Amino acid sequence: MLTELINHLIYDWAGMDPESKFTGAVHFFFYDTIKIFLLLAAMIFVIGVLRSYLPDHKLKQWMSRGGLWGNFIAALFGAITPFCSCSSIPIFISLLRAGVPLGVTFSFLITSPIINEYLVVLMAGSFGIPITIAYVGSGLFIGTIAGGVLGKMRLEKHLEQDIINASDSQSGQQSYTVMGRIRYGFDEAVQVVRQIWLWVLIGVAIGAFIHNYVPEEMIHGAMAKAGIFSVPIATTLGVPMYGSCAAIVPIAVVLFQKGIPIGTALAFMMAMAALSLPEAIMLRRTMQLKLIGIYFGITTLAIIFTGYLLNALALYL
Repeated sequence: MLTELINHLIYDWAGMDPESKFTGAVHFFFYDTIKIFLLLAAMIFVIGVLRSYLPDHKLKQWMSRGGLWGNFIAALFGAITPFCSCSSIPIFISLLRAGVPLGVTFSFLITSPIINEYLVVLMAGSFGIPITIAYVGSGLFIGTIAGGVLGKMRLEKHLEQDIINASDSQSGQQSYTVMGRIRYGFDEAVQVVRQIWLWVLIGVAIGAFIHNYVPEEMIHGAMAKAGIFSVPIATTLGVPMYGSCAAIVPIAVVLFQKGIPIGTALAFMMAMAALSLPEAIMLRRTMQLKLIGIYFGITTLAIIFTGYLLNALALYL
């Protein structure tokens, strides 16, 4: 239905040449843009309604438990929150003020931008269920283990105590009516779409360009030169960049279709989502540069390891 409507608009109404690369790019852009926004709005609304049932004080209590359990709960909480790396920082600060251990809060900060409901929907439609499950599992693994390692290093002394120790007013769980929960989900869907719509358009536009203009031979040549180092190179390139996963998924899909190994493409996605220069600048208000460097370094190593693992698993998926 959607494809037929777009074909009518582009080929019949606009009279564009179906054989040209530019027409192909336009078709790709309109089709993926409409599909992504419909999926995003629907899924964020559903998850928003479900999240209205989660009591914050219970989450903080679970996260403060010993061992890796707290790290896993924090990573899982991060996975169901539709935030980019920068949007996760206020919650990261709130958890620190509430007394949640530093390593546990890092598990949330790492996983929140890597995994979220709209990313899962986009990946399931683009890469299939097995690869999506592997990606979600690896994201939770990175958040849990990297947060656990950071917690064992006892790095609290590198926090900026003035902002961490500031008073944090904690309210109890808000009571919602049925209509209130629906309004909550609707407002969250509107808010998230407003935050990421530009990144979605940019990502789809870049994906459309690569899909129709970048020769497959050039991609294969670049990957052949990188060889075994393709995963760390992709991860390193992703760190200085900034964007939401909703923006980078269309690019990753096209690069994968052009021959880039799936683990390499997803490592680039993870690095771009979880580690960014704007995030580092915002984190400087809460922690010293040494701690930011350690956090970025450990997370980068975890992403590289996961990229290699996904490349190996792709042989069996």
